[in-house]
Formats: sequence, structure tokens, C-alpha cells
Amino acid sequence: MPETTLYARSGDAIGTVELSDELFAAPVNAAVMHQAVIAQLAGRRLGTHDTKTRGEVAGGGKKPYRQKGTGRARQGSRRAPHFAGGGTVFGPHPRSYAQRLPRRMKRLALRGALTAKLNDGAIKVLDAFALEQIRTKELVGVLGNLQASGRVLIVAPVRDEKLDLSARNLPGVGVLLADALNVVDVLNADVVVIEQPALARLEEVYA
Repeated sequence: MPETTLYARSGDAIGTVELSDELFAAPVNAAVMHQAVIAQLAGRRLGTHDTKTRGEVAGGGKKPYRQKGTGRARQGSRRAPHFAGGGTVFGPHPRSYAQRLPRRMKRLALRGALTAKLNDGAIKVLDAFALEQIRTKELVGVLGNLQASGRVLIVAPVRDEKLDLSARNLPGVGVLLADALNVVDVLNADVVVIEQPALARLEEVYA
């Protein structure tokens, strides 16, 4: 069973904590993680793009000129695709980009991502943030004590308004609940800070 250091708010090591084998000693399957990332990013696309075909653009009711005798190619409408202001051929229309991914693949990808972050030394376990008030400066101090810089992902056990609002103005710092973890945010983070009570929730949901 893997172990890691348990930190206090001051950044001091106050012990060790055992991590779940299912979550932090899982096989790292790069292909599955890539597929999960692609599926998640595809699901974020709105798919509201739309272009008008020649049947949807305004105008074009009258034949531009007579059929014969002009020496030009015959035309039936000014709204044909090759005219300025005409319709678009094979343009995009509203659609869903969602990709179905089996739950087992999602779990395998997330476990692999957590394991990879632990192997890189990018996971830090904190006993608790325990913010007394909504104060960004206090949160910055705690992260500084933990030497958590760059893109930081904080994994909290339950919704904490003080933590959420304190981190809201910090670029590169995000807060997620333990039961809402996803592959993209984990892989995108330089440091993953997990509150110790969240470990039990992670094991309950994903192990």
C-alpha cells in the first residue's frame, strides 16, 4: 500500500498517510487516459454552430437573367453557393459532440491519472485547510507553505464556502469535491492538494 507525507497548514510534515492501492497504485494506461480526456473535452463543446444553406438565405426568388442568349452560364438563383451572399455548402449545423465512454474506462483513466501524479510527486495530502474566514491571502499562505505552485487542484471532502470563495480569485487554483474528480483536471494540475478527509470519499466513490 503506497504511503505519502501528511502535511499541516504550516507546511510541516506531521506524519504519513496510507493511500488506497486501487487509486494510487493502479496501472497507468496512457491510451485509456487519452481517450477519456478526448471524450470529456468533446462533451464540453456546445455544438451550436450553424450556417445557412441556399434554401435558408434571404432573396433569390427571381431568375438573375434569361436562360438563353446571353452567352453566360445559365443561373436559376442569386443565392446559389457560388454567388456572393449565397448559401453555404456542407457548412456546420447544430450537433452534439458527446462521446459515450464506459464507466469502467472512466474509472481506469482516473485511477491511472492519480497514480501517475503520485509517482511524479505531485500529490500532497493536507490534514485540513480550516480557514477561519473568506480570505485569499490566508489560502495563498497555506499553498506557499506546501510549495504548491503553478496549476493547483484542491480536492475537498465537502463543499466549503470559505475555501471556494478564497480560491475563486486565484488564477490556476481550482477546487473540486472528492466525488466530482475528473481526468482532465487531475492531469492538467501541476500539484494536487488533497485534504485528508477526502481520501475516504475518493476510495468510497472510485475504488
